[in-house]
Amino acid sequence: MREGRLEFDTPRADWLSSYAQALEKGWSPDNTRDVSAEQLAALAHDPSAFLASLVAQGGTITLPDGSTRPKLPFIRLWLWDGEFCGTIALRWQKGTNALPAHVLGHIGYAIVPWKRGYGYASEALRVILERARDVGLTRVEITTDPANEASRRVIEKNGGRLVEEFVNEAYGTGVRLRYAVELRGAQ
Repeated sequence: MREGRLEFDTPRADWLSSYAQALEKGWSPDNTRDVSAEQLAALAHDPSAFLASLVAQGGTITLPDGSTRPKLPFIRLWLWDGEFCGTIALRWQKGTNALPAHVLGHIGYAIVPWKRGYGYASEALRVILERARDVGLTRVEITTDPANEASRRVIEKNGGRLVEEFVNEAYGTGVRLRYAVELRGAQ
């Protein structure tokens, strides 16, 4: 990790302008579809409501195929080293390690391109795995595209083992890789 302290926090107002700058540069926090333009529009319309929407539990999500599903409980963290670096989220169903078929994995993360290569994704995944233990998960699944070697290394560095190649048609016809991380010491 590069010099400087990496911080993790829920989305917050004093980091919002740096987040907006990342969106303006074309970065998207969603790896399955580009949401930068819609987030910028929502942010411009009502910054407080936009910020609240990033942490609001309940409601629905829209999948890339246009269908909607109920949101799972989740934790979303932003990464900060003096400016916005990326985001990581954990989602789960209470009382089980299982996920609904439309959910690609328990964890999703996206680092802004100009902050990649500093170990931020590896550290973020380590931190969110601790949160996964805290909510009672004993095993999490993380998916990535086969060509995303950096993401594969991040997952493997944090104990991930490749489980399968699969296609989830709600996200198109592309093949994805599913990794599993067994959480030692989970409650």
